[in-house]
Amino acid sequence: MTAHDPAMSRMAARLSEPVKAPGHSLNGIEAEKLAKRLVVFTPGGREIDAMVARARIALPGLASAAVVHRVVSHNPDSLWAIARKRHFDSTNPRGEGFVAFLMLNEAGMRQLMAGELDATNPDLSLIAAQNEKPAGIYVWAVFAPRVLVGGVPLVFEKISTPNYLDADLYSRGVTVEGYRFLDSLGFERGARYGGVENGHMHMFRRRAAAAEQKASPLYDGYHGAAPEKAIAVTVARTIEDMMRVVAMRSAVYIGEQECPYDEEFDGNDFTGTNLLGYVGNEPAGCIRIRYFADFAKIERLAVRKEFRNTRLSFHLVRAAIDLCRAKGYQRLYGHAQKRLVKFWGRFGFEVLAGGRELVFSDFDYVEMVMETERDPAAIAIGQDPYIVIRPEGRWHHPGILERSSGRAVTRPSVDVDTARRTSA
Repeated sequence: MTAHDPAMSRMAARLSEPVKAPGHSLNGIEAEKLAKRLVVFTPGGREIDAMVARARIALPGLASAAVVHRVVSHNPDSLWAIARKRHFDSTNPRGEGFVAFLMLNEAGMRQLMAGELDATNPDLSLIAAQNEKPAGIYVWAVFAPRVLVGGVPLVFEKISTPNYLDADLYSRGVTVEGYRFLDSLGFERGARYGGVENGHMHMFRRRAAAAEQKASPLYDGYHGAAPEKAIAVTVARTIEDMMRVVAMRSAVYIGEQECPYDEEFDGNDFTGTNLLGYVGNEPAGCIRIRYFADFAKIERLAVRKEFRNTRLSFHLVRAAIDLCRAKGYQRLYGHAQKRLVKFWGRFGFEVLAGGRELVFSDFDYVEMVMETERDPAAIAIGQDPYIVIRPEGRWHHPGILERSSGRAVTRPSVDVDTARRTSA
């Protein structure tokens, strides 16, 4: 049944976010924006008929509606419809596109890798039921013309439940456009399962991605396409990220606390590190860190009003502390409004002995300090020299410059012949 709409693949190529390694681009800033205008739902019987009929016109070779019904009856998670919100009527839902899966068991995966699986009429004995863990998930078909491609990350969220999260994804591009589409999503060319390799397939290593994300530090916890209420923090690295920071600080400090603009945006936002906090895929808070000779200052904590019933503020502060420790800092400093001294005390901050009380932007503050242990793996001279040129907060993964080291030197900084004559 596998096929891909050329218009969709062209859109997907624009949506894909540059990533540090394959397997992380089922999210992306643009796809996230598009997804806010889309809805994903489980289609009913008549809607399945209508969607498959439309898809078969554009994509000859798809399985019949009868086959799709049979697979969906066996495992309802096999098919997800996508529609634009402005066209969506919950009383009469109509899908404009869809993503279909085959939740394959061990036997199904063996047939898939051997090239023996009949995708046009799959044997149900090869497919896991809804209450069973699949050995692998085959992306059976994607029909998401144009803007609907933004719904693909939403569909993948639907199969990110504990029952499915450990199952790697497999697919096969039947056209050049299909290959490019899978590449843009982060699928690797060439698949492997149970010691068997299939060079004609694509694979998305969810197990590796899940393990990598779990192992990530608090300050690098957001990787896009997050569950709705998940809390995660990441470093603001792009202009778009800084726009999110400015928007949230404007809402909290200028809007709620009536802080003058010039006092809130004090000229220090590009001299330190800003962390972004997310609830699901929604930017919900931020915090700033500035670095000095023997201490780091944590400041400008802001959480949007509608997210203050979460524990995002705690995640942001802990992530900031961990990032400072990763840089080797043992002394952290801050100015706390008097009413928030107890809050900061939960993390180990204490009012600075002999410190001053101060006033700015119409609020009263006290100096607070925290003594912490140096991270045993703190960045230092003498370690791998590539670490210090990796993206901020992603020192635990190879960076773009590091990957470029695989290329041969084509622009030597020293002329070889001159160097030989000098050494002679």
